[in-house]
Amino acid sequence: MGDSYPTLKKDLRFREGLNGMLNEAQLLKPLLQSGFVLAPGIYDSLSGLIACQAGAKAVYLSGASIAYTRFGRSDIGLVSVSEVHDTLAAITDRINVPVIVDADTGFGNALNVQRCVRGFERVGAAAIQLEDQSFPKRCGHLDGKMLVSKSEMVGKIKAALDARRNAETLIIARTDARAVEGLYEALERGEAYRDAGADVLFIEAPQSLEEMQIMTKHFSGRIPLLANMVEGGKTPISSAQDLADLGYSLAIFPGGAVRAISHHLQAYYSGLLTHGSNEAFTNRMHDFNGLNDVIETEALLALGDKYKS
Repeated sequence: MGDSYPTLKKDLRFREGLNGMLNEAQLLKPLLQSGFVLAPGIYDSLSGLIACQAGAKAVYLSGASIAYTRFGRSDIGLVSVSEVHDTLAAITDRINVPVIVDADTGFGNALNVQRCVRGFERVGAAAIQLEDQSFPKRCGHLDGKMLVSKSEMVGKIKAALDARRNAETLIIARTDARAVEGLYEALERGEAYRDAGADVLFIEAPQSLEEMQIMTKHFSGRIPLLANMVEGGKTPISSAQDLADLGYSLAIFPGGAVRAISHHLQAYYSGLLTHGSNEAFTNRMHDFNGLNDVIETEALLALGDKYKS
């Protein structure tokens, strides 16, 4: 494997060199300042590791993808703060690129937001995304969403900023107002969230290229904007370069990995149950040694040998 991602051996050397003081939060802001950031969606440590091996410089832990993979359920507010926290902790223990974490509504009021921010920051979140839906929330590309008041969300943003211990931990403010109240109310909410101190603004589910252009022009040079690319969702799918040209600073593809792997699993299980073996699927799957190469078993065993008496 190449040098574009942190292998276990590199990770160990890097952490030893910094005496364990690595802080991935300090890496995200410079990435945003230096150019456009594409953050693939992940849902566990294995998907995060493979994203890094493919060259990702930052990743996005999707709450929807946790719901899909842990529960086989839709993104309708079923995932708890503890489940996101524990998933995030396992991921940041394995990879050392910045992780942007979807914190939904903050899992309650402003005090819940503060508890959420403190907990996520302790286990290595580089950025924490909060949204202005009421509870129970639902996927930004589903219909039937409801919002909290603008003032309540402003309070949540301020609470999040007060709770973080590292100014490099970014607070991303998301508004779902486009689908509920219209484009211009979404812009007004974006203004309020920017004024409250949010580091990045995420206006969910614009429904046309023209709307995306209005958004980026309105906030140009004043706050970084995040674009959410959901295959089959309400927003036109654009490439990273096209989004950068529009004026976005960051793009997430939150659920693409789950949509890809679920499609792959349908073919795998169907083939196994039809043919009684995996022989016909061998060119589309790792064998035992191939998977051990991906997860770096040899390096892990060598680390264990280092501590043998």
